[in-house]
Amino acid sequence: MWLNMTGALQHGNPAKWQDKRMTLTRAFAAVRFLFGAVTLIAVGTQLGIHISNGFPVLNFFSYFTNLGNIFAAVVLLVESVLTWRGKELGPLWQVLRCVSVVAMALVGMVFSALLRDVDLGSLLPWINTWLHYVMPVVVVADWLIQSPRKPLSLRSLWIAVFFPLAYLAYSLVRGAITGWYAYPFLNPANGGYGAVAITCLFIAVAFIATTIVLILLANKFRPLVPVQWESDSVAA
Repeated sequence: MWLNMTGALQHGNPAKWQDKRMTLTRAFAAVRFLFGAVTLIAVGTQLGIHISNGFPVLNFFSYFTNLGNIFAAVVLLVESVLTWRGKELGPLWQVLRCVSVVAMALVGMVFSALLRDVDLGSLLPWINTWLHYVMPVVVVADWLIQSPRKPLSLRSLWIAVFFPLAYLAYSLVRGAITGWYAYPFLNPANGGYGAVAITCLFIAVAFIATTIVLILLANKFRPLVPVQWESDSVAA
């Protein structure tokens, strides 16, 4: 439907449509860049506070929130450049993009369900809001607004689940060695390993279910922002 509409506009006034298409595309690219850049600024600011308080740097990068936001920010910045140039990378990149989207959805869900009332220490309020509330919504919305042009296979699910499962394994092993856990629900001192296992199972199921839903939605929707390869295909 979108291609039919854009095709009709091009036949009516190709030059005018081209200008509008470029304006919309570059505005969307700028928005993507803005959210990616602000996220890296937020993470960098909090890292500086973390270091100034004498906390180990590795601890900072052991929070799933920080890893997920950095990952999502980099994806948004790359996507902003691609959008500006009117291009899209191949299936593997779209799978990586999907991983970043699901990771951020998980950040929002887990924080709201398990960590909303936990003492956040030196985490600045605006950074907390940005990383735990704003970015999860923005990244999921970006995925739905500008879904991949080509459908993703559900077989990609097994690539997507590697990130959170690897993180859980890392956190539990490192925590057992150092006695420090990024999140209280991963610490066996709070209810034993049984409680930790149940929580990890819940998170894994939530991640898999969210991945399936987002892949199915992406396959159903069409990209809303026109890019160069779409207009080229119409012209051809």
